[in-house]
Amino acid sequence: MLKKQVLLLMSLVTTLGYQSSAQTSTQTKYTSVPDLYAGIEVGSKGVKLSVIEMKKNKETGNSFSIVKDTSFNTDFISFTQPTFDATATSFAGMFQTAVTKFNIPSKRVFTVISSGVKIQAEKENKKDWVEKLIKEFRSKVNEPQRKVEVVDVQQEAKLSHQGIVPLNRRYNTFLIDIGSGNSKGGFFPYGNDSYFYLFQLSWGTKSTANAAEKMCGDDKSHENYTRQLFRVAAGAENSEIAYTVNTSGSYPVSDHIAFSGGIAWATATLLYPELNNNPVLPVTYEDVERFHKRVTENYSSFSESYLMSKLTNGKWDKKLISSEVKRVHAVFDQRSLMAGSALLLRIMRQFKSVNEAKQFYLIKNGQVGWVSAYVDAAVE
Repeated sequence: MLKKQVLLLMSLVTTLGYQSSAQTSTQTKYTSVPDLYAGIEVGSKGVKLSVIEMKKNKETGNSFSIVKDTSFNTDFISFTQPTFDATATSFAGMFQTAVTKFNIPSKRVFTVISSGVKIQAEKENKKDWVEKLIKEFRSKVNEPQRKVEVVDVQQEAKLSHQGIVPLNRRYNTFLIDIGSGNSKGGFFPYGNDSYFYLFQLSWGTKSTANAAEKMCGDDKSHENYTRQLFRVAAGAENSEIAYTVNTSGSYPVSDHIAFSGGIAWATATLLYPELNNNPVLPVTYEDVERFHKRVTENYSSFSESYLMSKLTNGKWDKKLISSEVKRVHAVFDQRSLMAGSALLLRIMRQFKSVNEAKQFYLIKNGQVGWVSAYVDAAVE
């Protein structure tokens, strides 16, 4: 049964054209090539470095291979001196890694502050912390004129779409990035890049989990968390998700609904670890529903040891698969996986109710997508 499911999924990925997607499988070894670029992003949780090899093609759209993808959690949006210092050090350190280890010219290293940081800084009247971070970073890397752009949510969502979705799917795909504190995405309603419809939700994986934890009160048991999470997710769906999906106007033109972000990567990796090299995984609502039920009621069945014991095909790279599964568990605990998949399900259900014909996809490594789009815009 497992073998049949894997063959079917691989066939779907190939048939739907995502093999030539903006994302390809991660390279495990660095080789010196002329088209390496790096993007460093300061996000809500930490600093991320993505090193990519660009492959430009006007006919099929540009693509990229991931050479390096790493992050360090610094919790910058706490806006405390320790988290500021950790962020500044990581920011500068990743810049030096790109320049020295990968021999990437400084002009090919792009540095940005995410929209999540921008929103939180404005909300808490902490914009001066962002300005101070940029100044400190420029000083550490000895580039006083370096461009460090603070992107807004519209720009970030559009860049992600252009970087993640292949050109042949760009104008019929609705992309949603489920982040830590919120979710954002959208689509191109007019069949060109002139206008991007922005889709936003105030719910993300961490904010959903935090809301459920808060409702638990003194009873921190798994059973009570499960109950409260159901209430939080249902409330989010009824108060915001349903309206936002129904008023998006996506159903006439968006045949494909793609999800990126940490929970999309985690769900895809744990559901089908043997498809580790596939950058995009087609799934159904029922697939994710089963995942949520299993992660809630039988979490140990997603442990690295259990999943590896089920991989009997000698052709699979067990060492690489094991490493990726461990990486998921290092980022997400059980409650985070429950919260993220609960939110994912509620969004999927609303799109499913609008149009049963929608095809859902989970995008892995979507966090590096903006880099390729940013590079495209910078070097054109």
